Amino acid sequence: MPNEAFPSIIVFDVNETLLDITTLEPLFDRIFGNPGVLREWFAQLVLYSQTMTLSGLYSPFGELGIGALKMTASIHGVNIADTDVAELKERMSSMPAHPDVLPALTRLQDAGFRMVTLTNSAAGASPTPLEKAGLSSFFERAFSVAEVEKFKPAPETYRLVAKELEVETSDLCLVACHLWDTIGAQATGCQGAFLKRPYNDMLPATNVPVPDLCASDLTGLADEMIKRRRST
Repeated sequence: MPNEAFPSIIVFDVNETLLDITTLEPLFDRIFGNPGVLREWFAQLVLYSQTMTLSGLYSPFGELGIGALKMTASIHGVNIADTDVAELKERMSSMPAHPDVLPALTRLQDAGFRMVTLTNSAAGASPTPLEKAGLSSFFERAFSVAEVEKFKPAPETYRLVAKELEVETSDLCLVACHLWDTIGAQATGCQGAFLKRPYNDMLPATNVPVPDLCASDLTGLADEMIKRRRST
């Protein structure tokens, strides 16, 4: 991007990008005897959230998460108790930040970037997951797709952020560890910064947008964003 100004507003995905979902593994280990079933559950949750949007339907992300847990249990022939659902809710609301998040956000804040979040999860009462993780002070707004009742990567979700901030989508750079999220953002005119967390990687296929930035940790990604901003 030699002749383009790098966006000054960074939009962060939350679950797995900022907050560590591996802290849910003990629940899946206890229920299924295999902590790896977490990834199966999460994939079903993402799949069916996007299916609902493509079908013109909406159900809150948390409710889909509970449904996906029960569906995964049924597939594995396991019973789910009310206490299991309660534990899922509690763990989802109190996930810690990844170790690289605090230093990365500090660098971006010190460099003058505006930062907001955009999550599939519905907005909740205080203390929010970001507040519990000690991250909320970095962000001027926390957006939820519940406002448009469509899940990412629907174009309306990214346009919501641009509309509320009174900017163009080209003024935004989405940071996510899910390539489907950066694909959606880039297709809507945003820039995309891809974070290579475990279980997520590039998709080498025709017409799949290549992220504008890519790094294996958030501090490295932050440094690259600062470098690009200063060079334009």
